[in-house]
Amino acid sequence: MNQKLYKKLCITNILKGVEEGLTRYSNTSRVALIFAVSSDDPVLIFDPQNILREHESKLKEVFYEDSDQWRKNIKQKIKGQPKGYMVPENDLALAGLISYGCCCNDFFFQMWLTDHHPDMCSIKPTERWLEQAACLLVHDYNSESSAINSSDYVLKNYSLQAIADHIVDEREKYVGFDSQILIPPILNDILNISKTREEGAWARGTLFFTDPQRIEDISFITKIQKHERPVISNVKHIRKLLVAVERSDRKLVSDGCTIIGITDAPIPDFAITADFRGDHGFLMLGNDKISSFFDGSFHSTTREAKMVELEELLLDSELDTENSTLLFQLITHMVHAASSGRYGCTLVVDLNETPVNLSGHVLEPSLTLRDPKNLKLTCSLLKIDGAIHITSNLCVKGFGCLLDGKSIKWENMARGARYNSALRFSADHSKVIVVVVSADRPVSIIYSGIEINAFSHWRPVYQHIPEPVELNHYFSGAIL
Repeated sequence: MNQKLYKKLCITNILKGVEEGLTRYSNTSRVALIFAVSSDDPVLIFDPQNILREHESKLKEVFYEDSDQWRKNIKQKIKGQPKGYMVPENDLALAGLISYGCCCNDFFFQMWLTDHHPDMCSIKPTERWLEQAACLLVHDYNSESSAINSSDYVLKNYSLQAIADHIVDEREKYVGFDSQILIPPILNDILNISKTREEGAWARGTLFFTDPQRIEDISFITKIQKHERPVISNVKHIRKLLVAVERSDRKLVSDGCTIIGITDAPIPDFAITADFRGDHGFLMLGNDKISSFFDGSFHSTTREAKMVELEELLLDSELDTENSTLLFQLITHMVHAASSGRYGCTLVVDLNETPVNLSGHVLEPSLTLRDPKNLKLTCSLLKIDGAIHITSNLCVKGFGCLLDGKSIKWENMARGARYNSALRFSADHSKVIVVVVSADRPVSIIYSGIEINAFSHWRPVYQHIPEPVELNHYFSGAIL
């Protein structure tokens, strides 16, 4: 194979693997690479989705204002280091992006970047993912072998190992002794437990894993006799034991191999914790969330809609900052209530000085959402068919409201009546934001007939293999 083509394929395959893997783990994810193979090479950029287009000034500052010093710093870092040893580089700190950079004698510099989704439990597993991509690129680029598809496969299916790598790194830094817990098998067991029903019910309750050296520091309610302690891999048995701690502050305690007993004491620092919540759950290190798990896989999402676009719309409205902030918090509370209850609803946020007229149940007087009792009542009204009408003075004017409007060209029949009615209604009314919550948790923010938080479509990398371009050409508008 032509060496130039081979090296381009190395980058493309790895980038495609990272992109597909992170899209499964987080959400639609784009990936870019900035690199220089040797110390004298120009800085190249491979950015098929143009995720760096709004960061040109920062990149110029880093790579061009004092490029000689930047290169000298890297040469000093890798001086005397063995081949293949990667020295981490500083994060570029680009808004909305997660990055991982490194340098080594085999591959002078590389910086991987991807989208930072607003609903992520932690960015650390994603950083480990990018670190693995950097390691594989150094290997593949210098191997001069055409068998490079394995790297693509590894990165597509790296979620469990990325989480394990993060846990190992954190525990090595803070625990202070060699851990006897094998992380990947524990993560597999957690997923298997989450998929196992007991009398038709999904798992609920907390199970945490701590090192055998720390078991004696835990105050137990009771322990299981040593010769009868069930092993963690006996998933059905563990699922039955979780019944003893569900819907309580009690927890099952494991040393990584077996269940030791039950405690109501606080979770130790850096214990690996699985919080089972029915059809989903959360993986934590101590009390810090790492990821969620559902449908037999780990995911980065907190399962709570962040609604950044709604917050921006409210801040840009004529409402003062205090009221816009409070209104956003109230709507967020209602959306989370609907999402956790697994029911769909529609919120009409009416910012007009004189509210629009909606057919439905009009309330007299309107319910002020500043009263916690009224907010709780409104969360119950969300379950009734029709929209909740919220006015700019933070009151609920009506519920069970019907939304109508003229047909528009960009309706999406796959999204159902609630969504398309919201599109039509918002297209016909100014200063109205419609929030649509689906029963399966997606949240749509609709304004002026447009879903402003819809994911944009992008061209898959594998349809076209672009050439990396020099960074200065990228600044001048070169298209990959």
